[in-house]
Amino acid sequence: MGRQTIKTKDLTKIGYHNDVSRSVAIALVMRHFKHIAKEEILEMLSFVKDSPDEYINDEKLGPLASTFVTKVKAKSFKSYELLEEPSLYKIFGGKDIDGNAKRQMDLAMRLPITIQGALMPDAHTGYGLPVGGVLAADNAVIPYAVGVDIGCRMALSVFDLSEKYLQMNAYHLKKALGEFTHFGMDGGLAFAQEHEILDRNEFQNTDLLKKLHGKAVKQLGSSGGGNHFVEFGLLELCPDNILDLPEGKYLAILSHSGSRGLGAEIAKHYMKIAMDTCKLPKEAQHLAWLSLESAVGQEYWESMNLAGDYASACHDRIHYNLAKAIGEKPIARVENHHNFAWEEWQNDQKVIVHRKGATPASKGALGIIPGNMISPGFLVVGKGNSDSLNSASHGAGRRLSRGGARETFTMSSLKKQLSSAGVTLLGGTVEETPQAYKDIEKVMAAQHSLVDVHGKFFPKIVRMNKE
Repeated sequence: MGRQTIKTKDLTKIGYHNDVSRSVAIALVMRHFKHIAKEEILEMLSFVKDSPDEYINDEKLGPLASTFVTKVKAKSFKSYELLEEPSLYKIFGGKDIDGNAKRQMDLAMRLPITIQGALMPDAHTGYGLPVGGVLAADNAVIPYAVGVDIGCRMALSVFDLSEKYLQMNAYHLKKALGEFTHFGMDGGLAFAQEHEILDRNEFQNTDLLKKLHGKAVKQLGSSGGGNHFVEFGLLELCPDNILDLPEGKYLAILSHSGSRGLGAEIAKHYMKIAMDTCKLPKEAQHLAWLSLESAVGQEYWESMNLAGDYASACHDRIHYNLAKAIGEKPIARVENHHNFAWEEWQNDQKVIVHRKGATPASKGALGIIPGNMISPGFLVVGKGNSDSLNSASHGAGRRLSRGGARETFTMSSLKKQLSSAGVTLLGGTVEETPQAYKDIEKVMAAQHSLVDVHGKFFPKIVRMNKE
């Protein structure tokens, strides 16, 4: 496994304009973080730049943080203590959930604002809340529990085209994915995108959103890195399905991505404010919250919802561009999101429900739960289980970290596996190899009380980012 290469130009893009900071950053990466994905390293370095006082005493990152601290600022904040013991919460599929994820959830359940929690069967260690964690809070929102990729979502378009169409037009579909999608942290599609989201008044409401409008214009209709994808495949519908379509197989487009740079910048900005104004014991500081009775809490809430709508707009453009490329119109569309906070009622109490990598599954709600590159995804309908806070998994969930996958598997073995499964991959990395994920069938079995299955989606031509 080779070392991650962080170059000066990479650091300049995220605001490292000081030679000393750049030199220290490169040295730290080579010494401590060489097995972490480049995108994650740059995100971490961005956090250090934006919030150096939060890292000044960190054993590894302290020297870098000190290059950004010019003076001590007086800050107005309030300190809170954690509950001595975590409140009880429901765990679904607990045997296949790692101990670190459970400990992260235990910590969240000790917050004084926590009302209820649940852990989905795809849960694994994350930042702040574990991925697959659901947390109901009292009139407060936790930016880190929403996450950096605000409003990340799944979207499915179904076409009245058969399996034979896919087989006979595979080349054309590959070409469409190559020409009408864009992946990665930078840039966007080569042709202009239009959507009413760009005219939203919220973009004029804060200095931050004004500054981010240009980036939103440029990145509209594009996708991120990591496990984000756009793919053509076959949707196999069950009898009497929620889409009210005849049982059988249909060509479909499935996409997974979020709010791009807009959501990431909103997240970083308000995470810093939350951690500066809501002081918690060190181990829980990333779970700092913003009261929704405060002006800044309302600012974040409005910005978060804008980012969620922007993520939806990106999927609108992805699906419109691909449908136009194949000369067809969809006969059905399904969409759901995660990495978000909702105002909901639970047990006759209004709460703020954070779903960090969890699918909304209220009674009758449609959703898509993907597997991996070769395993099926599932078209589901929520059952409205209050123990899960009306939630379900958002995928299969990682079994191995990205670094673990890079150290364990090779692109050669991945390509052989995809070939055997009849799946074509455009781009992609070994980090997303199927064995890096849990068994989606086990995950679905562990949440039979949360959702009903109405169909399965089988990936055939997959487009992902290639670093």
